[in-house]
Amino acid sequence: MDKRKTNYKLYPSQSQSERLLESLRLHQQLYNAALQERIDCYRKTGKSISYNDQQASLTQIRADHPEYKAIPVYITRMTLRRLDKAFKAFFERVKKGQAPGFPRFRSLSRFSSFEMCGGSGWAFIPEANGKHGRLSINGIGRIKARGKARTLGKVKTSQVIHKHGQWFLSVTVECEPVRACKGQKACGFDWGVEYLGTVTYENGEHYAIENPRYYRDSKESLLPMQQAVSRKKRGSNRWKRACKVLTQARAKVARQRHHDHHQLSHDLAKEYTLFATEKLTIRNMTRTAKGTLEKPGKMVKQKSGLNREILDTAPAKLLAMIHYKVEETGGEFVEIPTRKAKPSQRCPACWEVVKKTLSERTHQCDCGCTMPRDAASGLVAIKWALGLGGNSPNAGHSAKPLLSVA
Repeated sequence: MDKRKTNYKLYPSQSQSERLLESLRLHQQLYNAALQERIDCYRKTGKSISYNDQQASLTQIRADHPEYKAIPVYITRMTLRRLDKAFKAFFERVKKGQAPGFPRFRSLSRFSSFEMCGGSGWAFIPEANGKHGRLSINGIGRIKARGKARTLGKVKTSQVIHKHGQWFLSVTVECEPVRACKGQKACGFDWGVEYLGTVTYENGEHYAIENPRYYRDSKESLLPMQQAVSRKKRGSNRWKRACKVLTQARAKVARQRHHDHHQLSHDLAKEYTLFATEKLTIRNMTRTAKGTLEKPGKMVKQKSGLNREILDTAPAKLLAMIHYKVEETGGEFVEIPTRKAKPSQRCPACWEVVKKTLSERTHQCDCGCTMPRDAASGLVAIKWALGLGGNSPNAGHSAKPLLSVA
């Protein structure tokens, strides 16, 4: 059984919206109080408080603060669990030597949701076909929800989200998702910035997918809104209104990107039974080039612009969508190791490494192989996934018919 999320838009009444906002405020205060308790305990005793210790004190909190009695206890536990996950992620980053990022106190504007899981006190009842439904929460009532689940399943958890002045519900269901796959092909995929991606077949044929350039297209319209925010006094009503307009415009761009990624990943998943691509590390790809005072960076503005273009394509989200959709069709998604395979530097014909700078967009090898760089990377990926590269007996013999995936 797999888990999938479905998003619904909630339509609470005025009184229900006020109670939802009050619940959100109480969850935010509980989160900050629990964080403060963990910090104080460690400073005084040198020991950490666990989730079990904090959730055991909920009974006393509900007795001392009657307003928390209106919230089902299972839901308040999820807020403490949320903080516990933040600390576990913090310690995991410390172990890996990454920038730790200690859990922060959150203002109400940065605490936009609360979760519900198991127990009683809430229920989401979708209609028979999974289209629309009703969310019921003790103390708030039944709220209309509009949306449609592609795959029906058992509701496990849900998250109530307040965003841009509207309410949404994200439902996690346990299901067995299945998608139809019309094609029986294998392909290699090379993500890029000039083109969003290049799809290469086993025989070397390829085609490029245009990059929509969301950031560039929206930059001109967003600039006046950003200037309007910067000219207002921070915290004033005019500043808040300007921020709301800017946030809504940015959200529209994000929705366009999200929709297009879903459509593209759907189209690719239904065509290919084997999808091979390079494993990307976005954090490393978008590192700043500023450097330090002792060793200042070079071409900082150019690297900053490249980072914006990379993040504008949201490669991690796109590949994650392709991954789960290919698996839903019964196909196979393969991420080849970048350092070992070197897809952007390796020749797909003779398998030798041919050094290239980022500005060189054509692959040319002494063996006579010449093709677009992105297409060559995709061909290396599909050969690697099929076992036709490296020490494979078929490596370097591109004239031979390659294996096909049924």
